[in-house]
Amino acid sequence: MTINTVATTPFAGQRPGTSGLRKKVTEFQQPGYLENFVEAIFLTLGDLSGQTLVLGGDGRYFNRSAIQTILHMAAAHGVARILVGRGGILSTPAVSCVIRKHAAFGGIVLSASHNPGGPDGDFGIKYNIANGGPAPEKITEAIFAQTQALSSYRISDAPPVNLDQVGKTELEGMRVEVIDPVADYAELMGRLFDFDAIRALFARGFTMRFDGMSAVSGPYARAIIEGILGAPAGTVINAEPLADFGGHHPDPNPVNAAELIALMNGPDAPEFGAASDGDGDRNMIVGRGIAVTPSDSLAIIAANAKLAPGYAAGIKGIARSMPTSAAADRVAAALGVSCFETPTGWKYFGNLMDAGMVTLCGEESYGTGSDHVREKDGLWAVLFWLNIIAATGKSVPQLVTEHWARFGRNYYSRHDYEAVDALAADGMMAALREKLPTLAGQALGGYRVSLADDFVYTDPVDKAVASRQGVRIVMTDGSRIVFRLSGTGTEGATIRVYLERYEADPGRHDLETQQALSGLIAIADDVSALRARTGRAQPSVIT
Repeated sequence: MTINTVATTPFAGQRPGTSGLRKKVTEFQQPGYLENFVEAIFLTLGDLSGQTLVLGGDGRYFNRSAIQTILHMAAAHGVARILVGRGGILSTPAVSCVIRKHAAFGGIVLSASHNPGGPDGDFGIKYNIANGGPAPEKITEAIFAQTQALSSYRISDAPPVNLDQVGKTELEGMRVEVIDPVADYAELMGRLFDFDAIRALFARGFTMRFDGMSAVSGPYARAIIEGILGAPAGTVINAEPLADFGGHHPDPNPVNAAELIALMNGPDAPEFGAASDGDGDRNMIVGRGIAVTPSDSLAIIAANAKLAPGYAAGIKGIARSMPTSAAADRVAAALGVSCFETPTGWKYFGNLMDAGMVTLCGEESYGTGSDHVREKDGLWAVLFWLNIIAATGKSVPQLVTEHWARFGRNYYSRHDYEAVDALAADGMMAALREKLPTLAGQALGGYRVSLADDFVYTDPVDKAVASRQGVRIVMTDGSRIVFRLSGTGTEGATIRVYLERYEADPGRHDLETQQALSGLIAIADDVSALRARTGRAQPSVIT
């Protein structure tokens, strides 16, 4: 076979965002587009002789084709060995697990996470480093710089690799190992959780429904929940990964997982419900008649962590993204451990975990995880809840209401305004930033502002500074409004507005969330002029 050097020219806009490079499938299908970005990754990494990489994705449209391209380019760049999931499948947390277990140099993840798939949907690619986590900004910026200076890329013209058979083969002297995508991950879960207790729970007739949303977590949930743990067949629904996710929007929230929510609110609801997203790193936890907010889920896992064998010695600390509610802060204070507030993006948790400063991490966008890997992990969170239920004998509603009674309730919601004109969104954020110096001390709709700023984070480990991470308006009673532009969309801009109000009185823990937050909702629109600037009268999605 021949290793070819192919002339190319740079493409504009290949700067990786919060979770890699995400674009429409049609952009990635342009001749040379994927190749340019992959070449930039390999040039940034340097000499890869003797090194192992991990490769896999969520099975969305273009996944298999992209994997063949990457394999042939990796061989051209002298990579010694690649571990690739059978069928091109590896969930994002499984990639992290495999990198860590096999001491790989790093890995390439193919996913646009919770974004829609299919020929007209989205595709994404990101590089994970040797700790299993997303590449830090210094690496992603170096990759971007390479994309702007490319004149050629290298690729082998060898035939395609058979991805559907576990085993080893060679490509230009590079060893390609097609692995069972579930095995290493399942082994790790078995060390963290009391599988015997969960198995006994199902044996007693405990009922559950897990919605794989026709995405990557389906095979993992079926193998572990139905296979290893003995839940009845059919417990996992929408379990086959499909290139277009079966038309689902694979984002596990009450809007997009409407089938599961309807079941859990119905007369024949199982005792426990859960869902995961496109690449398996997000989760939604549902009990009979109650969807648990991600912020509460993180706090409840932290408060009950010692019930799981992998965390029996206690946790070192908690980290949460700045827009995530302060529910976990109250648990950290009770446990006497630190709680760190970081920018949005899982990469910010990596330094804290590597330094042994935190055990549990969470983001309000349905992402929860721990230091077992360096990604958020949807099925891990589901198994943690099953472990807690098995150990306590309590239902999801019991666990939530008892947690609120002990720590208070943080009423919390996120309002997303999707595909907003980018100039209008930027103008709104710029005007908000100009207002910040005048807001502190002001009375707004029955609240008084104690702090108004644009969040700046200084990493306590390497002292790196991340600025302009979201506009915060914090009231004297701890209530908050946060405004951010999301970096995960592929069309226009997405404005996210986060709203939080703390309520200590158990007698006021049963309010409807949007009603409890109505005062803050009105203030948010007034202070940002969002409706006037964007023309949007209502959010696209409320979670």
